[in-house]
Amino acid sequence: MSLKPRRVDFEETWNVLLGTIKGVITCGTVPRHVWNDRFSDVYKLCVACPEPLGDKLYQETKLFLENHVSELNQSVVGNGDESLLSIYHKNWEEYSRGSSYLNQLYGYLNTTFIKKQKHSEADLNYGGFTVDPVDQMLEIGELALDIWKRVMIEPIKSQLISLILQEVKRDRKGVSVNQTVIHGVINSFVNVEEYKRKNPMQYYETAFEAPFLQETGEYYKQEAQQLKDECSCSEYMEKIIQKLDTEDFRSRKFLHPSSYTKVTQECQQRAVADHLQFLHGECREMVQNEKRKDLTNMYMLLRPIQSGLGVLVEQVEEFIKQTGLDAVLNVKGDNIPSQFVESMLEVHNRYKDMIKNVFNGDQQFVGALDKACAHVINYRLNPKSVCKSPELLSKYCDSLLRKSSKGISETELDDKLASSITIFKYLDDKDIFQRFYSRMLAKRLIYGLSTSMDAEESLINRLKQACGYEFTNKLHRMFTDMSISMELSSQFHDVVKRDNLHTGVNLNILILQAGAWPLGQNILTFHFPSELEKSIKRFEGFYNSKFSGRKLSWMHNFCTGDLKFNFTKKTYFVTMGTAHMAILLIYNNRNVLSFKEMQLMTNIPEKELTKFLQSLIDIKILTTQGSIEDESTFRLNPDYSNKRTKFKISVATQKDSPYEVEMTHQTVDEDRKMYLQAAIVRVMKSRKVLKHTLLINEVISQSNSRFTPNISMIKKCIETLIDKQYLERTANSTDEYSYVA
Repeated sequence: MSLKPRRVDFEETWNVLLGTIKGVITCGTVPRHVWNDRFSDVYKLCVACPEPLGDKLYQETKLFLENHVSELNQSVVGNGDESLLSIYHKNWEEYSRGSSYLNQLYGYLNTTFIKKQKHSEADLNYGGFTVDPVDQMLEIGELALDIWKRVMIEPIKSQLISLILQEVKRDRKGVSVNQTVIHGVINSFVNVEEYKRKNPMQYYETAFEAPFLQETGEYYKQEAQQLKDECSCSEYMEKIIQKLDTEDFRSRKFLHPSSYTKVTQECQQRAVADHLQFLHGECREMVQNEKRKDLTNMYMLLRPIQSGLGVLVEQVEEFIKQTGLDAVLNVKGDNIPSQFVESMLEVHNRYKDMIKNVFNGDQQFVGALDKACAHVINYRLNPKSVCKSPELLSKYCDSLLRKSSKGISETELDDKLASSITIFKYLDDKDIFQRFYSRMLAKRLIYGLSTSMDAEESLINRLKQACGYEFTNKLHRMFTDMSISMELSSQFHDVVKRDNLHTGVNLNILILQAGAWPLGQNILTFHFPSELEKSIKRFEGFYNSKFSGRKLSWMHNFCTGDLKFNFTKKTYFVTMGTAHMAILLIYNNRNVLSFKEMQLMTNIPEKELTKFLQSLIDIKILTTQGSIEDESTFRLNPDYSNKRTKFKISVATQKDSPYEVEMTHQTVDEDRKMYLQAAIVRVMKSRKVLKHTLLINEVISQSNSRFTPNISMIKKCIETLIDKQYLERTANSTDEYSYVA
């Protein structure tokens, strides 16, 4: 074949080409050599001289396709409504396949003639052209689809849509329909404009999707109303879920994927959103009775609806609040801290599991659980009273970490400590917990009562992860002091052994930093037993030789000692506080002592001495006649007996007295004032000038990780800082402060 342009007889060439075109468009058999010849004919017409005949070829092909589709339309309509869909589908399948082949045959016309004449979408939108897109030249495949839309679909569109809707309705009633035909017919609405770059789905959406969605909405509106009248809420939800699943499957059988979500939303709107009041009305009863299956169905239906879950979330939150309050407010007996924490953990774990399994871990319900637990844990019977939760949690942790906790494995202990952090995270007053916990930790370390140092450090590390290093800084320093004290004691014993200075008293000293240990300032002072004075002075000399400029203050009320009882028939080894020891050591030289003599020799305050003597009388180590008075006399009980040869006389300071609890809360208040003042200065130093409301909000934001500050306390702190000349009110405003550099 020569590629050189030459003169061509259009009529003769077209008549030859037309026969092949008819075979191609009807998917007939076209031999390869015939195809090649016709492809050459298209080329010859496009490059003919003296003028190319591409435009005439385009017009004749367009006319042929219009006539061909018109004949197909008549055959489709002529068969009546019963077989209209199947005949249409058959012709469409043949025509769409044939048009794609025809597009290939006209490849040269498409690329060299039509594309040059064709305006791009950008030209039409932004180039200022006034050409109607309908009048544009289309590639032959596109032209064929456009003609099918205009000549075939438009005249019978209403019949097609009506018949499709009837078939879908029959399918909804369970009647068998031809899925392939319905799907093919619906897809033809998409395929005829698939070539368009802009809004290729527009024809499908307006011609078919809109009436289909309207009809679907009407159908489900009636179905929902009928089910609502006939069924209970539980049955209604189950049937609606089943129908929604069936409709989703039906969409995937018949419709284009772009319609799946729209159909589901339409069904949900009619069956769920239109009946929200009915569904919301049942939420409370389902939540109160924990009907998990019904709640799962309710969640599935309400989740896709805008603001649909609000009422259910509120009911779940209120129910958890009430359940939690019932659990923790009814605790009574001896072990209230353990009952409180474990009851709260049981509520938390129970509803955490419910939210995971019933509500699929939805964050709205997780938030409701958090709010409810925070409300219960920080609940106050009287708004002005102090919340007991931080104290109870600290006592619970203390009970776990003390040696007295028996029958608990290391794994179980670690699990319980990890669970206690769950409660801790909900506390508003974390600083109160920190104060109580540090006091109890101090006593465990001083008296050697910790069941496991690894467990102690594990809990502190968890607290650090929850609140930061600053929160646990002093707790870490307490452990550091214990480690340093062990080293110092070891060095002291080495010095005593080396210099042969042993006095018969084995002395173990703890050196504690005043700023790290919350031991209070109410130190019991008395005349220390002379038997211990020499050893104490030697340690002081040893300590001063290693450290200069440091002052040791002895806290005798936290000391303990071991005494050997030789006055009894059987020898006993007794651990007791140094005050008890000071009293009993006097009896090394005396057999009978009066109250006044004892007070003079020990210098223990009268009230405290009475308490110590009473404890010794109660366990029958000392005896006296009647109640303790100034003239009372006391003597050792040589008939004392005990089943155990080693035992301990409890030290009062190992337990928090009501006075110490009250002092702890007062200390927390003072700490809060200092913390708030520091926060105010930090904010003002960075901002220089700030409005009153903004300053309050900033301080609250910074303080929330430790405690929930009182607005009135913040205002008092601001006034204090103004008095101290850290801040001042700006000249022209009553609610604005400036930082004084």
